[in-house]
Amino acid sequence: MSLPVLPLPRASGLLCHVTSLPSPYGVGDLGPGAERFVDVLAAAGQRLWQVLPLVPVGEGDSPYASPSTFALNPALASPERMLADGLLEAADLADTPDFPDAHVDFRAVRVFKERLLTRAFERFEADDSHRAAFTAFVAREAAWLDDYALFEALRAAHDGAAWHDWPAPLAERDPDALAAARADHARAVDRVRFEQFVLDGQWAALRSTCAAAGVQILGDLPIYVALDSADVWADRALFDLDADGRPTAVAGVPPDYFSATGQRWGNPLYRWDAMAANDFAWWRRRLRRTLALVDHVRLDHFRGFEAFWAVPASSPTAIDGVWVEGPRDALFDAFAAECGTPLPILAEDLGMITPEVRALMARHGLPGMAVLQFAFGGEPDNDYLPHRYRRDLAAYTGTHDNDTVAGWWHGGATAHERASAARYLGLDASTEPVHRAAVRAVWASVADLAVAPVQDVLGLGSQARMNTPGIESGNWGWRMTPAQLRALPVGWLRSLTEAYGRGTPTARP
Repeated sequence: MSLPVLPLPRASGLLCHVTSLPSPYGVGDLGPGAERFVDVLAAAGQRLWQVLPLVPVGEGDSPYASPSTFALNPALASPERMLADGLLEAADLADTPDFPDAHVDFRAVRVFKERLLTRAFERFEADDSHRAAFTAFVAREAAWLDDYALFEALRAAHDGAAWHDWPAPLAERDPDALAAARADHARAVDRVRFEQFVLDGQWAALRSTCAAAGVQILGDLPIYVALDSADVWADRALFDLDADGRPTAVAGVPPDYFSATGQRWGNPLYRWDAMAANDFAWWRRRLRRTLALVDHVRLDHFRGFEAFWAVPASSPTAIDGVWVEGPRDALFDAFAAECGTPLPILAEDLGMITPEVRALMARHGLPGMAVLQFAFGGEPDNDYLPHRYRRDLAAYTGTHDNDTVAGWWHGGATAHERASAARYLGLDASTEPVHRAAVRAVWASVADLAVAPVQDVLGLGSQARMNTPGIESGNWGWRMTPAQLRALPVGWLRSLTEAYGRGTPTARP
């Protein structure tokens, strides 16, 4: 079985979230910096660009705790593209703050992008040149956009309060109260719709750039959504909540490699019985929306679809959770009915994986993942060692949840792991740095897909780590500087890609 997320049976790519790209406006966006990165991917012979969820960020600035699973992140809006589209003027950018270029100041970025999008909306209201396209977009995306736009307008009107703390008629979606709210906040609702309209057009333009360069996009679909989200507010009956709209149990994972007390994520759990009753319509809409934005999708925490860890909401850690049966085959049969087979899904199957999880993946033809950093703490039969990989697999040097290879080597690895890795990667007999040896090992493996975070190709240390699981703040902010983008070893990576037969698309001029 070859990897269904690729048009060819053997390829490679880089993991870099859009927010991590260079930009003069405080955060990576959908403008020229993203296009330059696509040029680099193509020049280096890479067929795939993997991104994190493109949704608005939530608590802790995390894209895995979003107020909407359907919307795009307003921070990704490119000022240059709005300028080119006549939605901004040069004077609007004259007072751009002096943002740091090596990390994201999320609060400052939110204030700045909010101001620019407000100016763009005012210009849109005064000029009908974009009105027809906007009207068509609103009609096409109404199934999620109407609820999300009203949710955001109401959240702003209630000073950011969570939906379950709003007046009861609004929290419980009384039809008369919702109709009155739509009338009272009509302009604010249109403002949110406009923001998503701008992002939709900019993302479509970037995808066209990727297609011309022979680069496909692997997106990311989190298993859970945030409690304070338009998704839970609009479809409350699909979530396991009490009469006040609060969960009695929340999502997480038991103690593992990352945390001795497990991870208490805090997301509400699904009522899988209610979802099955309407053939998983909400989940099918999620998948359909995601695949309208990306070519293929990594399904986060696949293990939770076979059985999930339910943590009492009153517990401060995840230790006291219990395993509960998930939807299993029924959900993936619904996915197959929605988008055909093979499913364009990569299963994130890291952690405590049981034979039942493996069997579920096999029944639906879903490839899994292997992370090189997990290979060196055990015995020679460790399945994360490249010589034990299989074809239907995506092999990684690390993921967004790992330290960088260089950071792991110089800080996180035990003495045993370092000795094992040195022997396996041939570091004792070579001057090749550990990050390049790691990339080489993954690229040389039999796995259909090889992926490295861009930090590992650059050889960056722990300061470039994207996320530390279990840490609530200080994550997600790493950015690649313009100098680092220029310093990416394109020739070396292309040579490696060609040497191990991973395909070389035609580079863009």
